[in-house]
Amino acid sequence: MSMLESFLPAYLEEVVGDRFGRYSKYIIQDRAIPDVRDGLKPVQRRILYAMYDSGNTPDKPYRKSAKTVGDVMGNYHPHGDSSIYEGMVRMAQPWKMGHVLVDGHGNWGSQDDDPAAAMRYTEARLSPIALELLRDIEKRTVLFKDNFDNTAKEPVVLPARYPNLLVNGVSGISSGFATEIPPHNLKEVIDACIRLMEKPGTELEELMEIVKGPDFPTGGIIMGEEGIREAYRTGKGRIYLRSKTDIETLRGGKQQIVVTEIPYQVVKSRLVTAMENIRLEKKVEGIAEVRDESGRAGLRIVIELKKDADAQGILAYLLKKTDLQVNYNFNMVAIVNRTPLQLGLKQIIDAYIAHQKEVVTHRTQYELEKAEDRAHVLEGLVKALNILDEVIAAIKASKNRADAQNNLQWMFGFSERQADSILTLQLYRLTNLEITQLEKELADVQKKIQALRAILDSEKKLISVIKKELLEIRDKYGIDRRCVIQSEVEELKVNLEVLVNQEDVLVTLSGEGYIKRTSMLSFTRSGGEREGSGVKEQDYVKYIFDVNTLENLLIFTQRGQYFLLPVHQIPEFKWKDNGTAIVNVIPLSKEDRIVSVLPVRSFEEEVSLVFVTKRGQVKRTALKEYETKRSGAVAACKVGKEDEVISVKVSQGNKDILLLTKLGMAIRFQESEVASMGRVAAGVRGIQLRPEDEVAASLWVEGEEGEILVISDLGYAKRSLLLDYATQSRGGKGIQTFEFKEGKRVKPNGNYIVGGFHCKEPLQLAAVTRIGQMIPFTSEQAPLAERKSIGKAVASVAKDDYIIDLLVREETKR
Repeated sequence: MSMLESFLPAYLEEVVGDRFGRYSKYIIQDRAIPDVRDGLKPVQRRILYAMYDSGNTPDKPYRKSAKTVGDVMGNYHPHGDSSIYEGMVRMAQPWKMGHVLVDGHGNWGSQDDDPAAAMRYTEARLSPIALELLRDIEKRTVLFKDNFDNTAKEPVVLPARYPNLLVNGVSGISSGFATEIPPHNLKEVIDACIRLMEKPGTELEELMEIVKGPDFPTGGIIMGEEGIREAYRTGKGRIYLRSKTDIETLRGGKQQIVVTEIPYQVVKSRLVTAMENIRLEKKVEGIAEVRDESGRAGLRIVIELKKDADAQGILAYLLKKTDLQVNYNFNMVAIVNRTPLQLGLKQIIDAYIAHQKEVVTHRTQYELEKAEDRAHVLEGLVKALNILDEVIAAIKASKNRADAQNNLQWMFGFSERQADSILTLQLYRLTNLEITQLEKELADVQKKIQALRAILDSEKKLISVIKKELLEIRDKYGIDRRCVIQSEVEELKVNLEVLVNQEDVLVTLSGEGYIKRTSMLSFTRSGGEREGSGVKEQDYVKYIFDVNTLENLLIFTQRGQYFLLPVHQIPEFKWKDNGTAIVNVIPLSKEDRIVSVLPVRSFEEEVSLVFVTKRGQVKRTALKEYETKRSGAVAACKVGKEDEVISVKVSQGNKDILLLTKLGMAIRFQESEVASMGRVAAGVRGIQLRPEDEVAASLWVEGEEGEILVISDLGYAKRSLLLDYATQSRGGKGIQTFEFKEGKRVKPNGNYIVGGFHCKEPLQLAAVTRIGQMIPFTSEQAPLAERKSIGKAVASVAKDDYIIDLLVREETKR
């Protein structure tokens, strides 16, 4: 079997792991993550070097971008032209780079995310500051490597005469690593480099007095000094970027919000569209118009407000809901010695300083070699001119050039290099003036050699050179800080009044779960009758609330969950309309059922909510525990497997609780016996029930005034004095409050108790039956009898029908 036909067994996971490992290494090192020394990704470095190598410099005319892309792709970067051109475009966009590295001519895109024109249309050349990245590259300052096809050499890293990684920042994603380094102010970063060179032990706090934070090219306000400190210490941290805004007052008392700077990397057109959508969808009342007035004078977005609109409130909402304010996450990862590392500010500057020491050392060595070579040549020329006649005689006596060179070497002791330069000496150099100039040049070169050797011999002098050159760049290219830094993160509080048009409304919820919000105008136009609300056939209005659009409804379900529903989010309908199913408004599950709805104006009220379950559990919790921002279901009460919540009521904490059971038992105890608990507690036992019994209703009672009305499923009712219900300890069996008739020939008065009421005054009531019949009656129709009595029929219930709900026919009391 030949070598080509031999196969070796291999495990798939090993092969895939090995191949993916190699691929990841390539992506991390050679595509997505920048080098800590020059702050460039390979494609950026290759673009800059290709432009420099082809003479596409600031002092020359612009050159077609396609030519540069072709040079980069053909010589250094064997990938798609689009990735090269995209890298070039980014380096030419001033809203992305702290200092652009490519000087673009033509359409290079915009802050509205408009794409740059195709590379055949645009022109470019290196920017002046880009030359500082490449300066001294020809002086053997950095290593070069073979390109992909070994036909040319390319630099491994650029000399980078200023700390580009921090100045221009970088963003990139590779396999397993990502990097996000923001742009910084050139002056501040160079000052920090100088401080660290002068005093290597400088602490981060001291450096942060110089580098106060990032400096984004788009300006804006940076909030969160603690986030900056954390990022500069560990490489990871979060800050908040806020747009620069002003509120201007126009004639007629109107105001407008003017945005002049937006956060880094936010697309202006999308931001304007987002704000316009808020206006169109009327999420905020008070925005009249949103305009983009940006032009040659700079960025300007105008949000014109209606008269008497709350400008500060609307601005707070826009900051919270749009990209007028964004968070920015530092993730300072760079390649250090071929390895990706997460770095703090000090480590990045240290790595840059180490690189500059190498660059300046290599440059000095190169210049020293050149100077020593020139000094050697000059020494030979000066010596030759001093013995000119003998030199000329020796040359004349020689057979040819090679012989003349050999004669000079052995007769006068010249080196090969010196002899060669003597032979190429032009005759005019024999004048007195030229001889003097040669001697002067030799003295200058020797002085230069001395200076270069001093740099190589002294770390202090080396640092002094780096420092001097950095200061020159700082003075030439440095600009003032564009971003304002705020130490504290300002919390955005949006008042509901800004979002909602304040209005008194009626909210109804029907027995079948249809909800609607109706304006008082629609209610009045429909006749102003509460009984005349629109409902589906055989449905009925269970709750009517007089509320304001700024209030909330707490909706509690039998499974111990609750929803917070802001009134303004309830769909608006006419008074005669049925409304919409509540499942369209809140995510209520099919298996669950609403048991109580409570309107809440403020969660700061010192009141409690009291829960009562079917199995006799009672729980009391402060109302403020139920404040939430969530729109989904939230746990309100822990409910047992065979149990369910039957009622939730608001308590002032100073009354007694009276529980009525289906089999006619009752218990009265002080509410204070139920200690206040956490939101998801299960509660305590209120009444001890027989296995077949369950709680039917819970009432608030106080003192000894009034009567207790109980009603059975067949419409029998009776009243007995509250005086007959003595207060006892919770958890007892209670006392009987209704007697059911028994016997074959006796007409039944009911099978179980449906509900009860505490009556101090006559109540207008209605019984709702299973088949949808509504039977009105009053509490006065029920006889006043002993606690243990059989009652009287007050609601005529048809055969095979029974009561399922009881309503008070008047405005719902809070």
